[in-house]
Amino acid sequence: MRYFILIFVILFTTLFPKQFEAEEMIKVKLVNYIGDTDKLNIVLEGGYQTLDPTLSLKEGVDYHVTVKNDSLYLQGEGKEQKINGPLVIIPETYDHDHAIYVNNRPYLGAMEFRIEENVIRPINQLPIEDYLKGVVPFEVFPSWHQEALKAQSLAARTYAYSHTKDEMDDTIHFQVYGGYNWNENTTKAVEETNSEVITFDNHLIDAFYSASNGGVTENNTHVWGGKAMSYFPIKKDPFDPTHPWEFTIHRTQISMNDINWDNSNWWDDVKEKDEEITLSMKKWLQNNGYPGDIKIVSIPRLELSEQQLNSKRTDKGSITVEFLHRLIDGTVLFEQFTLDDVKLNQIRPMIGGNQFKSYLISSLECNEDTYTMKGKGYGHGVGMSQWGANFMGESGKTYKEIIQFYYPGTLITTFTK
Repeated sequence: MRYFILIFVILFTTLFPKQFEAEEMIKVKLVNYIGDTDKLNIVLEGGYQTLDPTLSLKEGVDYHVTVKNDSLYLQGEGKEQKINGPLVIIPETYDHDHAIYVNNRPYLGAMEFRIEENVIRPINQLPIEDYLKGVVPFEVFPSWHQEALKAQSLAARTYAYSHTKDEMDDTIHFQVYGGYNWNENTTKAVEETNSEVITFDNHLIDAFYSASNGGVTENNTHVWGGKAMSYFPIKKDPFDPTHPWEFTIHRTQISMNDINWDNSNWWDDVKEKDEEITLSMKKWLQNNGYPGDIKIVSIPRLELSEQQLNSKRTDKGSITVEFLHRLIDGTVLFEQFTLDDVKLNQIRPMIGGNQFKSYLISSLECNEDTYTMKGKGYGHGVGMSQWGANFMGESGKTYKEIIQFYYPGTLITTFTK
C-alpha cells in the first residue's frame, strides 16, 4: 500500500513541479460526505490519467467504482474493468478546470480509491492552500467578519501543517473539508494570509478551536491530558456570546409493561421517547461491545460530580443505561451498562455532542420522570472561540489581535519547509 501512495505523491508533484515547489501537499480521507459504501459514482471534468496504462478515463462519463471479492472494479461506457490495487486518478493539469466529482461533490487535485474494511475509501491529495479554501467555509460562517475569517484561516492552516504526517479525514475529528465548494469571502481570507501560521518557541502550535467557550477558555491538559501549554490559559472571554443550551431526557424510554410480547413485530413497533439521544446511545453501545440491534429501556442514573476544574467545568460523572439487546440469532437480552465516576468526555459521546454541548454545566435537575441539564458554550473551549473571534472582528480587532488574545505569547510567522 505504501508503494502505491509513494508513487501517487511522486507522480503528482513531478507532473506539476512549478506549482508545488514551495507548497506542501496534503492528503485527506473522504468520510464525512461519503460514509461507508461499496459503490461510488465519479465523473471527471477535464483530462485525467491513471497509473494503469491500460485504463483510459474520459471526461463527462458516468463511472462507478465498486468493491467485489476484495477487489476494485471500474464500471463505465458499458464495460467493467478490474483494478489491480488502488485506483489512482491524476489531473493532466492542476487548475480549476480539472475536477473530479465523487457522488456529485467536486474535488481538485488527485484522488486515490482504495479498499478499507470492505468499503471504498477515497483519498484526496492537493496543495494545502487549496485544501484550506475547502475547510474554512465549512468551519465558520462565510458571512462572518473578514478578520475572523483570517484568524480561522491561520488556525486551520497551523492545524493542517501540524498534522501533515497524520492520516487526516474530512470530519470534525480533524477539520471539516468540503472539497471544491469554495466561498468568495473565505477564499479571500485564505489568500490574504497565505502561508501564515502560529508558532511558539519556533514550533507550530496545535491551534485548537471550538465554536464557543461559554465565556471561559480552557487549558489543553484538562481536555486531552499531557503538558499544560501556556498559550492555552484559563481566562474569561468577554467576546464569546456564551451560547446557553439545555436538554431533557426521560428516565424511562420504553415501558416493559406496554410491550405486546405476543406480537411478532413488537421490536419494530417499540420506540424510545427521546429518539435523537437514544440513537446516539445505541451507536455508542454498538461500537463498545454490544453489536446488534438495541432498544434503550431506561436511564436509571445520570449524575455529575461536584468536583470542578479551575475553568468551572465539570470533570466527572456517572451514567447507567438499561437496554434490550437483540443478537444475530434473534435472541433478546436485557443488559445494563454503567460508567461510574468517569471523565465526562466518556459520557458526552453517549448522549451526543449536539445535545450535551460542553462541560461548562450550570445545573442538572433530576425528578421522577426526567433529567434536565443546562450549560454554556459549544465544544471543548481550548484555544480560539470561533464566535468570539467574529465578535472581536466586529468590534474592530484585527486577525492578529484575535490570534494573540486566544493564543497569547505566540507569533505569526510564514511557514517554510
